[in-house]
Amino acid sequence: MASLWTLLFHRPRHATYARLDSDGTCLAFKHCATPPGNGTWVQVSEARLAWLGRPLPASARVCQGAMRLWQQRTLAA
Repeated sequence: MASLWTLLFHRPRHATYARLDSDGTCLAFKHCATPPGNGTWVQVSEARLAWLGRPLPASARVCQGAMRLWQQRTLAA
């Protein structure tokens, strides 16, 4: 029954983005379904308040290319 509810009331998946300045310092976080259009936003795995005002760690970024390749991969029959 739960799967029927998820099919009927589909919610878009939200991702977390961090806004960076020209030096790579984290200025803000945003949680939305579509990538922000203005400013320098990068997708991150989570929003940590400790990153605000500091350079964003490289491990925080989400690799877009790897995610797309995984979704497009076909399995052999």
